[in-house]
Amino acid sequence: MKLLLISNSTNAGEEYLRYPLPEIGRFLQGVHEIVFVPYAAVTFSYADYERKVQARFAELGIRVRSVHREKDPAACIRRAEAICVGGGNTFALARKMQQQGLMQAILRKVKAGTPYVGWSAGSNVCCPTICTTNDMPIVQPESFRAIGAVKFQINPHYLDANPEGHAGETREQRILEYIEANPRRWVVGLREGCMLRYENGELKLIGKRPMRIFKKGIVPYEVQPGDDLSFLL
Repeated sequence: MKLLLISNSTNAGEEYLRYPLPEIGRFLQGVHEIVFVPYAAVTFSYADYERKVQARFAELGIRVRSVHREKDPAACIRRAEAICVGGGNTFALARKMQQQGLMQAILRKVKAGTPYVGWSAGSNVCCPTICTTNDMPIVQPESFRAIGAVKFQINPHYLDANPEGHAGETREQRILEYIEANPRRWVVGLREGCMLRYENGELKLIGKRPMRIFKKGIVPYEVQPGDDLSFLL
């Protein structure tokens, strides 16, 4: 498999997809067209999302083809040279993907070696479930099951902060609840500006910040870019 799983599309003060674009370009070297899944968009149209992504991917010489324009989106996935799933609301994304049979179609394609790029919600749906998303369940999908290309769960946009005056749970506390209920599952807290690249059987953390690791029975700890992540595979 070839996977590029990105925490966030945009760093504060930067243009859309600016920071991950060089890595996306390296990852998609030789690709001429990518099939895009825009279904995480809620407050703007799928067409607007397609244009936004195309404007950035044009810098790489890659044409974006959105599944929302297709009569048979799953067939479009099956013909894809590469696949991209954008961020937004994970529940809206999962619901539409499940309705159109895209989860199964994407899993078959990535297992056959088709490159997959996702950010935020697009990284969430590459996991076994969408249960470690940060999003509000604004719609109800058929289930929490996702593509399952990786065996671990991702929490994108991972934050350590507990704002002054905030009496609610921190991100870490929420993940600790998840692993209590799902003791066999690893969870990675992927901080903004970072991504995971899986290629040639090797998983690498890319970015300038560490990633936080969670599993029941283990005290949460940090891994650095360059550390061995084979335990997640």
